[in-house]
Amino acid sequence: MKHQVIPIAVLDADLARKRKREAPKGRRVDAAALQEVRLLLGEASRQRDLLIEHLHKIQDQYGHLSTAHLAALAQEMDLAQTEVYEVASFYHHFDIIKEGDTAPASLTVRVCDGLSCEMAGARDLLARLPAMLGKDVRVIAAPCVGRCEQAPVAVVGQNPIALATSEKVAAAVSAGERADPLRQQQTYINYSAYRAAGGYKLLQDCMSGAHEVESVIKTLEDSGLRGLGGAGFPAGRKWRIVRAETGPRLMAVNIDEGEPGTFKDRVMLESDPHRFLEGMLIAAWAVGIASIYIYLRDEYHGCREVLTEELETLRRELPLTGLPEIHLRRGAGAYICGEESAMIESIEGKRGIPRLRPPYVAQVGLFGRPTLEHNFETLYWVRELVEKGGAWFASHGRNGRKGLRSFSVSGRVKKPGVKLAPAGINLQQLIDEYCGGMLDGQQLYAYLPGGASGGILPASLNSLPLDFDTLQAYGCFIGSAAVIVLSDQDKAVDAARNMLNFFKHESCGQCTPCRNGTAKASALIAKPHWDLELLADLSTVMRDASICGLGQAAPNPIDCVVKYFPHELA
Repeated sequence: MKHQVIPIAVLDADLARKRKREAPKGRRVDAAALQEVRLLLGEASRQRDLLIEHLHKIQDQYGHLSTAHLAALAQEMDLAQTEVYEVASFYHHFDIIKEGDTAPASLTVRVCDGLSCEMAGARDLLARLPAMLGKDVRVIAAPCVGRCEQAPVAVVGQNPIALATSEKVAAAVSAGERADPLRQQQTYINYSAYRAAGGYKLLQDCMSGAHEVESVIKTLEDSGLRGLGGAGFPAGRKWRIVRAETGPRLMAVNIDEGEPGTFKDRVMLESDPHRFLEGMLIAAWAVGIASIYIYLRDEYHGCREVLTEELETLRRELPLTGLPEIHLRRGAGAYICGEESAMIESIEGKRGIPRLRPPYVAQVGLFGRPTLEHNFETLYWVRELVEKGGAWFASHGRNGRKGLRSFSVSGRVKKPGVKLAPAGINLQQLIDEYCGGMLDGQQLYAYLPGGASGGILPASLNSLPLDFDTLQAYGCFIGSAAVIVLSDQDKAVDAARNMLNFFKHESCGQCTPCRNGTAKASALIAKPHWDLELLADLSTVMRDASICGLGQAAPNPIDCVVKYFPHELA
């Protein structure tokens, strides 16, 4: 069989026609949409890492992201449309509307369906609100919004409604409230009040040479302070590791706080933001940080307003030169971005996909530079530790443990909230001494010592010291010290189902063991009778093969139910 020979001239002409496309592949950019995007962005930089910030501007302005605006933004930022779309579609708080689709209602009410809110009646709210509010308001379930002590919580636009009832939500909708009232209430210590009480003197002393870097790092080491975002890596050692790396060095501060049951960072930030900022700047001085990036979860709208204003005041009023540049970045509703490398990807304007390690972020982190990554609370302690000494912090503790912990306590107790207590305190002591006891008529049945991923323990183990390294033998861990208390009105099986639904919703989808494993596990435990052999096999695969801690820890609630609550499965 002979092949047809095509003259070279014909091939050249064909290629030339293909090269003369009137526009690049992909959606044509609408001139009106491009003009709208340009007006929204104004003089802001179009650099790649600001993609999520610019997506927020469009979402805030129009209530959704149209494909026309996404195409216009891609052209304006000189990005491929697929890059913009894949980032926008990754985050829960972005609503992408394709041509022909109906835009969502102008106002969205999010009802938290986290475990603490579910126990407090969130399902009833979700059932009643749509008919009460009408078709002009969208009512959706939302994963934990970081206000577990106020359960149940609904968020009207950007306004959180504590101890929500359908009547309170309807009143907020009717009043047209949109913003978190924290900024207007002025309930926090602002820059002037903080300075008047001696704030930033320690930072000034450090930068003037009154304190040696070595002595400050040694103080942290002597205190035993560990990272309080959940991993518990010694803070002083982390400073030494990053300081030893070749500059420029960067800092990334994690205030994503998406673990169900956790709200301590928000409460501290709402009351004393400059104590955190001073600790952050002292860490930057000690490690030699060139730039700082603060990553704040999107649900904390009021905190973002406060930080924005207080950072502006700090830059204007603090009489110091040589401070690093501080950038405030906004999350977009992705629990996975609480993982340090996923957060770094998000700060860079990408999907929040955890990185494979090594290399670790201390060596190759944000923008490829050595990065000091810290949780909010870790930095919040720095000033007090340096002023009072490491021995002061280490002198606290119970049951052989050292230090202080901020416990986020929610569930069936009389006084939920953030409780500053000695490290190593046990659950019963925490409930009796700090939370006013159990709710009237209810008995302790079980508890989650470390949020959704920390496992579930029975009341019979209420005397275990709550601290790093004390719960692993029981198949649990303390993490960020998010304690959710269950009573005899609850079931551990229901708690496990709630947790696995959360993990299924929040898996980033990068690795098969987590992506498919969380969905499969959630479906298996939704059945009245559990296939224990299959669940055990699935748990092993997820723990051994998942890339990050989400998939590795997701089986904890299931394994704990099987181990400690077999009577619920009979």
